[in-house]
Amino acid sequence: MTDQAQRPESGIPGKPTSASRTTLSHIMTHSDTNLLGTVHGGVIMKLVDDAAGAVAGRHSGGPAVTASMDEMVFLEPVRVGDLVHVKAQVNWTGRSSMEVGVRVLAERWNESTPATQVGSAYLVFAAVDADGKPRSVPQVVPETERDKRRYQEAQIRRTHRLARRRAIKELRERRAAEGYED
Repeated sequence: MTDQAQRPESGIPGKPTSASRTTLSHIMTHSDTNLLGTVHGGVIMKLVDDAAGAVAGRHSGGPAVTASMDEMVFLEPVRVGDLVHVKAQVNWTGRSSMEVGVRVLAERWNESTPATQVGSAYLVFAAVDADGKPRSVPQVVPETERDKRRYQEAQIRRTHRLARRRAIKELRERRAAEGYED
């Protein structure tokens, strides 16, 4: 892909990965904790969705809604007083959808130790117009070897998502034809 890549069907010029990449940082407080005293996974998931939504909106140049969240992985607990950094970028684009990859890092707010990765996720966003209908998005243009790898991995995840959706639909249709109700 070149810097001049564009969606042939829409004439929208492509955008490099770096154009919409962002980091959201937040200090975790007692109000963020679960019953075990660590930060609630839902708090982290909201930060992930917020950062990914900002990236999707920046890349698409307008509103984008969360269509799915894949592979939300929690690697380490996050604690009160941790400074959490949520790093997000567009990995892949379709006609109106985008996969956003997110890395979650944490470091102690009052220490100078390096941040460690505590989670990751992949989200799919759909760009929508004022009526909530899908709209075209610019093609993402990977800039680095890492971006190219992420683009290829995102294509694999998309293939798996579509195959899973198709298999579930076929199973439900088959069960309905056999007289089973859900």
